[in-house]
Amino acid sequence: MDLRAVLMGLAFAAMWSSAFTSARIIVAEAPPLTALALRFLISGLIGIAIARALGQSWHLTRAQWRATAIFGLCQNALYLGLNFVAMQTVEASLAAIIASTMPLLVAFAGWTLRGERLPFLGVAGLLAGVIGVVMIMGARMSGGVDLFGVALCVLGVIALTVATLSVQGASSGGNFLMVVGLQMLVGSAILWVPALALETVQGVSFSWPLLLAFVYTTLVPGLAATLVWFLLVHRIGAVKAATFHFLNPFLGVAIAAVILGERLGPLDIAGVIVIAGGILAVQLSKQEARRQASGKA
Repeated sequence: MDLRAVLMGLAFAAMWSSAFTSARIIVAEAPPLTALALRFLISGLIGIAIARALGQSWHLTRAQWRATAIFGLCQNALYLGLNFVAMQTVEASLAAIIASTMPLLVAFAGWTLRGERLPFLGVAGLLAGVIGVVMIMGARMSGGVDLFGVALCVLGVIALTVATLSVQGASSGGNFLMVVGLQMLVGSAILWVPALALETVQGVSFSWPLLLAFVYTTLVPGLAATLVWFLLVHRIGAVKAATFHFLNPFLGVAIAAVILGERLGPLDIAGVIVIAGGILAVQLSKQEARRQASGKA
């Protein structure tokens, strides 16, 4: 892994983790689904416009079109839609912790559904991730966490897992920015249906924090982070790229604590460390398994 890939991975982790804090600010003052649908509409149009200016084509490969549709549905409409609704009652730090378990779910799905080999270190990482989540949820439930909001976050991370399993197809064939823009328009189109049916903009409280959070989440976590992730997967592969997810529990709770003042208890901190260690163990074990498989080949 070269220096450029490392910097890309660090940038992605920071941008991805900050999205929970900006989303929490948005949903406190605006309807969540409407705000998210508008964000994706703007991000998608900007992405497509830049892609066309760079000479990128509308003509994607069949794998890209399929992955774009799945990614737009599962990550944008389901994962982020469910999280935006949940964060009306769930703190940004808890939403970030739940979402950060995605690499563990991806590894578990590959192990159980696809028959992928997972060494002992990987199994230990999965167990560590479960233990970390139990530690955090035990502490939060005793403090009166909203279980419905948590359930939405869990459903969201499952949808994100499906989206992640499809990203490899979208990263092949070039036209990265075009793919990013199109999958955002897919998410926007889907989200406008429940947004128009269930929400009203009359309750929006316009303020500078809302405006800044909306612009930030549209351009940085929305557009830039997704593009960096696609480029990183194309550069070093999905397995190595996913290693950077072990930073997300730390960064997610740290950003929420600094900007929103969310408090973290000892069990929260310990659970975050355990989850991050589990994610790192899983990803390192998958890299080792691939090296062994290529060596035998």
